[in-house]
Amino acid sequence: MTSPYGPGLRHSHAEDVYAFLIGCSLIVMGLMCLHKAGLVTGGVAGIALLLSYLVPLTPGNLFTIINIPFLLFAIRAMGPQFALKTTIASFGITALASLLPNVLMLSYVQPLFAALFGGTVIGMGILSLARHQAGVGGTGVITLWLQKSRGINAGRVQIMIDAAILATSAFFLPWEKALLSAVSAFAMSSVLMVFHRPGRYIGH
Repeated sequence: MTSPYGPGLRHSHAEDVYAFLIGCSLIVMGLMCLHKAGLVTGGVAGIALLLSYLVPLTPGNLFTIINIPFLLFAIRAMGPQFALKTTIASFGITALASLLPNVLMLSYVQPLFAALFGGTVIGMGILSLARHQAGVGGTGVITLWLQKSRGINAGRVQIMIDAAILATSAFFLPWEKALLSAVSAFAMSSVLMVFHRPGRYIGH
């Protein structure tokens, strides 16, 4: 992966590891905030959160299960390197989601703050991974593939996918939580719309 500052400059393995730790940690922090407030968001994270309120599985475990078909698609659509890094990130998120509650516990998160902060930090986590040629799997694979292959803005595509996820969540959540979940999804996608544009530093 080349840097925008000059040809031939690549991230080192240490830089990739650091970015993965930051990205996965931010995503898990966002998930914890949203889950404590009983909200969902967009993408595979939102699907995992919504299902966690309906079935006896944690968001982290559901995250990995849902991701499997998308990771298989990533091998074909984005190449083995991206697929490998995305798989590592996916399982990293699952592992951190299991470990972080042992060192950090949330007793209360104000719902509007959870929506804004949770959505934003998840978006920043996705951005951190994307700039090191990885994704979190799920719908993110589709949006990044469309941006790479067709030049379609990843954030705008994500908003359309998120709209479908949020419309579904409205059947299972109280209206006020469904509304705040939409705020969360908008906050997450806005990060990608602003900072992850074609022609900027997008990891290729």
